[in-house]
Amino acid sequence: MSEPVLGDKHRDFPGRRLLLSLLRVSHMIGLAGLAAALLGNTGQSHDWGFLMVASGLSIALLDRWSDAGYFHQVKGLVALVKMFLVLVLVLYEPLRLPLFWFLIAFSVALSHAPGSVRHRRVF
Repeated sequence: MSEPVLGDKHRDFPGRRLLLSLLRVSHMIGLAGLAAALLGNTGQSHDWGFLMVASGLSIALLDRWSDAGYFHQVKGLVALVKMFLVLVLVLYEPLRLPLFWFLIAFSVALSHAPGSVRHRRVF
């Protein structure tokens, strides 16, 4: 089994944390809008879903820039899978609600998993 990758050197720049925080705010706004569109059946899930994917991809690319091994770890691979599933959710109506609830549960479970799980190298 692979060892977790902890303590590796990371790149940084002034304002990276602020940019990351703003992207996370945008991501949560997308989630709130997507939830309202899906649960209120307003039919506006495309815009909110694309905001989530765009902000999620931006966060992932920033994390990858900061940590060259990001996409080799569980957290990086899961980020890509989640973005793909949000696209499926937006584009394929029959799976919208089941995917929405799955993504919320999966995201919470992973974000609260120990660092040794999230940072574990997959390959």
